[in-house]
Amino acid sequence: MTYYGKAAACGAGSIINAISTWKGAAFALDLHTIAEVTLTSHRSGIKGIIEGGGDTRLIELAVKHTLSHFNLNCGGIVKTISNIPQASGLKSSSAAANAAVLATLFAIEEELQPMDAINIGVDASVEAGVTITGAFDDAAASYLGGVVVTDNKKRLIIRHEQIEAEAVVYAPAIQAFSRDVNVSRCRLASPWIADANAMAESGDYWHAMTLNGIIYSAALGFSPEPILAALEAGAVSASLSGTGPSYVAITHGDNTKKVAEAWSGLGGKVINTKINNKGAYRIKD
Repeated sequence: MTYYGKAAACGAGSIINAISTWKGAAFALDLHTIAEVTLTSHRSGIKGIIEGGGDTRLIELAVKHTLSHFNLNCGGIVKTISNIPQASGLKSSSAAANAAVLATLFAIEEELQPMDAINIGVDASVEAGVTITGAFDDAAASYLGGVVVTDNKKRLIIRHEQIEAEAVVYAPAIQAFSRDVNVSRCRLASPWIADANAMAESGDYWHAMTLNGIIYSAALGFSPEPILAALEAGAVSASLSGTGPSYVAITHGDNTKKVAEAWSGLGGKVINTKINNKGAYRIKD
């Protein structure tokens, strides 16, 4: 017998990168990874396929961990397709893990509480070596939608709310992998990131986000120029996203176009999007 499930999860942008303090914050972007899972009890092993290529270990582990949760021994294929730039700080790994978990649940006709599903994806991400802190903040934003503030060490959601806002993404034509980051250098900035954490926990997300961006740009060796250019163009907030190289800006009205124009001259790709408040979802064909 064959079982099939399909689901999507969001990319996300950073408000606070959790590397310095283990506390983070993020918001879901209206960009998605879609996963299709086909399972059969007549085969063993999970084979991953990523459109455009890439390391499939994460999505394979996400499916395996989900099946293991229900003590199921199935084999099959997990395929993903995405419009989220890869290795760019836009939480493509969290989106892939979440989509694979949810598609597997759909295939086997099971349900999990959101926190349980998120934790399966985080466990898969840690095992696959694609994250430093477990990226619980990114995973929660990707799965739940909206804005989240989290304690990644405790895997605790401190704050979650839906916010309507436009966003602009600047993705340079380079990649940067979280596993390659100089963690000790980032943790030198922890006293100042702790101030940003306090802002985010009180709901002052956008001041926190800009402070985070300026600090991490310096710590990780990225230019603050895109942040300043976005603010000059009228952005509410702008930051380096994750460990880079992408930047994200929160914008409103006519300033969205102005920010996009300011970033379009920098090379790379500019994406107009918004905060996604719905999060991950199952797809019925």
